[in-house]
Amino acid sequence: MNDIYDVVIVGGGPAGAVLAKEMAALLPEVRLLLVDGQTAKNPKVCGGLLAPDAQQIFARMNMTLPKALLADPQIFDVETIDLRSGLVRHYQRHYLNMDRLAFDFWLISLIPPAAEVYEGRCVSASQEGENILLRLSRNGETQCVTTRYLIGADGAASMVRKTFFKRRIKKYVAIQQTFSCGDLPFPPYSCIFDPDTSDSCSWTIRKEDHILYGGAFEPEKCRENFEKQKARLEEFLGIRFGEPLKTEACLVTSPRRKRDFCNGEGRVLLVGEAAGFISASSFEGISNALYSARLLAEAFAEGYATDRVLQIYKRKSRPLRRKLCGKVQKRRILCSPALRFCIMRSGVQSMKKYH
Repeated sequence: MNDIYDVVIVGGGPAGAVLAKEMAALLPEVRLLLVDGQTAKNPKVCGGLLAPDAQQIFARMNMTLPKALLADPQIFDVETIDLRSGLVRHYQRHYLNMDRLAFDFWLISLIPPAAEVYEGRCVSASQEGENILLRLSRNGETQCVTTRYLIGADGAASMVRKTFFKRRIKKYVAIQQTFSCGDLPFPPYSCIFDPDTSDSCSWTIRKEDHILYGGAFEPEKCRENFEKQKARLEEFLGIRFGEPLKTEACLVTSPRRKRDFCNGEGRVLLVGEAAGFISASSFEGISNALYSARLLAEAFAEGYATDRVLQIYKRKSRPLRRKLCGKVQKRRILCSPALRFCIMRSGVQSMKKYH
């Protein structure tokens, strides 16, 4: 490794990996380092569904998804369940069902050799004159590097955002368990609302012969409410999940106002969920991570020589911020028990299943 870089990206998820890939192609002369702390032992808690917006971004970047990343079954609708009212509705959706960890590793593999990848963690960052000093850690050993630009692509618990920006954003604890599916009659994808245990949503997703059950909960008593909701769902469906094969948890952001979206300041920039670019209504973040990464790569290509990267990035990401503000309003409707009841009872935009 070098000790001095032009750009260091912290976080090797979809935002960081795509940004590194695009920047290495657009600015091959830039000394670029990606710090990737994800391993098979600590993957991102995620349902692993690729939404239509994410598919469109891949198409625009001339990228295709290898079939080895896909997981059966593919999804054409979501079964929405309101445990309080007992209403069930089906809405058409078009998602690609995939192995999320394999997806992340595939994106990392696309980064050109010109960009270095450090498999470890960034444990601290501080301003040192014109540059930024980073302390990296791997296998108990630490190393210090300096960079001209620092980019936080490190998700909801972003170290970069917490260090340089005092913009607090609403967070939930996302908890997800994996079970053996067996012959249980689970739909490919369901969305669960239960205001008695969470003011947000939960989900079940089939993956081959396994079923994922997860949800977003307030940090206080999150595990207690998760288990309570799981028991209520079992009673509603008349099934038993059994013993979990795996339990995972992580923080997830939920933007509630315009100022929750933060592009950065000076030469410290944010991308993906670290910037607050995630849907408040569904927690879908991959499409926003991919899109914001591409926008920031374009901003570097246009403004790096004149040090106008931030201004260009803010301008380019204006439509994304507007779209996500719309998701905040959508969340207020969907997560209101009274409004959700009226919508589901009316059956508007729902579809009937053949029997």
